[in-house]
This record gives sequence, structure tokens and C-alpha cells, in this order.
Amino acid sequence: MSRVKANVLPQEILQSPGEHPRFIKQTLGPSLDFARIHLIKDKDVIDDYLAKNIKGLSKQEAAANRNSYKKNICIDMLRQGYHKSFSELFSLIEKWNALREAAGPGSAIWQQKSLEEQPDKLDQLYHFLTRAEAAQRAGHYEEVYDNQLNLAYYFNDPEDKWLSNYFHEQCFNTAKLITTDIRKREAQAHANMGLIKEEQGHVLKAAEYYEIFYHLTVGSTWKDVTGHTYNSLASEYLWRIYTLLADKMLENKEHQQAIKTLKKALKMAKNVGEMKIQGEATYCLSLAYYFAGEYQKALSTLDTSVKIFTPLCESAGLSRAYAAIAKILVSQGKAAETTKRLEEFMKAAENAHLSQSQVDACVLLGNIYNERGSYNEACEYFSQAYETAKTLNNLPLVDETKAYCGIAKAHKLMVPFNSHIEVEDLISLKYLLAWKENRSDMCTDPLTVEPDKETSASEPCEPLLETPDLDPS
Repeated sequence: MSRVKANVLPQEILQSPGEHPRFIKQTLGPSLDFARIHLIKDKDVIDDYLAKNIKGLSKQEAAANRNSYKKNICIDMLRQGYHKSFSELFSLIEKWNALREAAGPGSAIWQQKSLEEQPDKLDQLYHFLTRAEAAQRAGHYEEVYDNQLNLAYYFNDPEDKWLSNYFHEQCFNTAKLITTDIRKREAQAHANMGLIKEEQGHVLKAAEYYEIFYHLTVGSTWKDVTGHTYNSLASEYLWRIYTLLADKMLENKEHQQAIKTLKKALKMAKNVGEMKIQGEATYCLSLAYYFAGEYQKALSTLDTSVKIFTPLCESAGLSRAYAAIAKILVSQGKAAETTKRLEEFMKAAENAHLSQSQVDACVLLGNIYNERGSYNEACEYFSQAYETAKTLNNLPLVDETKAYCGIAKAHKLMVPFNSHIEVEDLISLKYLLAWKENRSDMCTDPLTVEPDKETSASEPCEPLLETPDLDPS
């Protein structure tokens, strides 16, 4: 299942981690030396293999060459007394087959090889399952956990996600039995289970796991293999999950509850230690205030997010914040203040050489002036946005700003066009027809017809402006 997506708050803010954190350095088991003749498809190659390997072998060795790779592994597990490992491996293969049958022909899993046809994966399962079983017999549950976690890390491909989740669940159960590591592995297990539940769409359950992960790591100095502290990871996970919960509340019009939850998210964001995350959390809280009708609190909180994003030169965050500020001020009828704030944004973007933010500022200003009917100013800002967009080598953005220019210039052209329509005289009609033919400044074009006295007495028409070429090159 896919991760939960925000419906009210911006989805791009909540980037879920692509994979589970690495709490230990992953290791791989060695390849086994069981014969792989059953994997050879070509008859000549099989004959050559038999000639070189079967001659002089005992019956037991010859049988090993004839057996499937899975059967050889299962026999070896049983021969060495690893009955639990054998049962677990057999059960996993049966589960894969059941999943495949349930999905049916044409499904993605139907096209994949089964576990028993993938010797490299069987090697890893053999190695870590038997090591985990040996450690369990000796009462060394830390080793049991580490072997299970290695398997969870190994099965990281999308088609093996169910196997990864299975071993993370095994780790969670094993961690409860460990009493010698100050609950470090228990904290890891809660983090991994939270990620699984979040991915499956169980946001409340994920929050429960993350909260326990957080409380188990308060005051600790534990770090993952990348150097992140467990507590900062827990804070980041809680910030994200609280924001997702608040998004659902906003969707259900539970504004005050959403505000309360987003305040908790902001607290967690501050614990993470990354200013960008703190800025995003502040921005989300401002939106909750806006939806609740608390506009002054929304503006104040947006100003805080701007102060966080500005030194970071965080273009996307600044653009979102100023767009929200403009929306609130326009809704309050504060046109002059709206323009002032957006011009501040544009100037700050220019000073910081944030081309994307310059485009965003110009588009916001262009839209404001366009809605007011100030088409000259709208054209000017949209043209600036278009020229800046061309420097970014972003064709979709160039096309978007070109469309804005076209809309504003069409609105601007409607003013003189309508004035000619309203005059309702012959010469104005001829001007319009002439313009229709060449789309130039038709009032400067010579007319070959002789106007009559009645039409010549009319007031001169206002020229129709030619629409400049918007060649993106």
C-alpha cells in the first residue's frame, strides 16, 4: 500500500523516508556451495556439468546435484538440527506461493520468480535464520535480533516488501526479550513498525509506535549508521505523522483540534534541529489558523516562517508563505499592503539570486494587478516572470508564464477593442476588420476606403496594441 498523502496541507512538505533507517551496518551471508544444476537450462551445458561433477561422487553427493537448491538447503538445515529455521523457510515459501495464487495471472507477482527459484535469496535466508536459531538456543537475543534485522534490510526491493515487513515484525517480538541494551533495540523496532504502519495507511497506529520510539530515546546518545541521533529521527517521524493527522482534521473541519496537533508537530520539528523542517511546520500551523478564520495569527505565523526560510534561501518555502500572505491580505481588502509585501518578496529574491522565487513573486504580483484591471502593470510583471523563467531552462515554467503573459495582454487589448465596438460607426468597424486581418496596430494602417461625413465626424479611435511575439528562444 502507498503512504498516506495530505489532502489539505501541501503534499510536497511531507516527504516520507524512502526506506527504513539503518540502525546497524548491514552484512551479507556467504554464498553456499550447494550444486545449482537445476538452474541450468541448456542440455549441452547440463551434460558438460554432469561429466565434470557427478563422476566419482557418492550416492549422497549425486543426489545433492540432482535435488533442487531449495531441497538441498532444507535437507542441510534438518541435518544440522535447525528445525525452526527449516519450518520458517518452508512457511515463507508457502506464503509467497499463496500470495501469487491470490493475485492471479497477469499480476506483477505472477511474473516474478518464486523464492525457491532465487538461490541468492535462499543463501541469505539459510545464513541468517540458522544463526538466529543458534543464538536463540544460547539465549543471546541481541544476536537473534541483529540477524533478523539483517534479513529485513536485505529484502529491500519493492517485490520483497512483504518479506522485509515480516522480519521487522520478528525483530519487534524479539526486542521485547532483550534486557541488556537499555531498550535500544526496542526503540529501533518501534521506529520500524511505525514506518510499516504509516506506509499501510494506519496513521494513528503509526503515531503510537513513533511516540514510544520518541520516549525511549529521550536523553540517549544513540545514533544510526548515518550519524543521526535516534531522538532526532523520532522527532522527525512525529512531526510528519502529527501533520498528517492534522491534515485529516482540517479536511473534517476540526480546526481547533488541528491547531492543537500542529503545535505538537512544531514542537517536534524544533527537536529535529533542521530549520527547514521548522519552517515547514510553522507554515502548516499558519494554514490551520487561516482555515479557522484566525487571520491575524495566521499572518503572524507566516511572518515567522518567512524569517526562517529567508536565511536558508528556501525558494519553495518562501513562495508558499508569501502566496498565503497575499491570499489573506486580499481577502481582507488590503490591496496596498498586499502589493507592498509581494514587492518585498521580489526584491529579496533578486538580492538572494533566487530565480524561481523571482518568477513566483512576479506571477503573484501579475495576478494581483490583473484582477484589479491594471493590465499594463500585470503585463509588465508577467513579462518579467517569463524572461526569468527562460534562464532556468524549465520549459513547463516557460510555457506557464507565457500563458500568463497572453492572458494579461488579451485583457489589455479588450479595452480599446471594446471602445471601438461601443462607438458603433462605420470607420470603427473598418478599423476592427483591418485589425482582424493583420493583428497589427490597425489605427496606424492606411485605409483605402473614403469615410463619409457622418463617420469622419466621429472621434478618433484609440489604437489597438499589437501583441508582442513571445518566442521562447
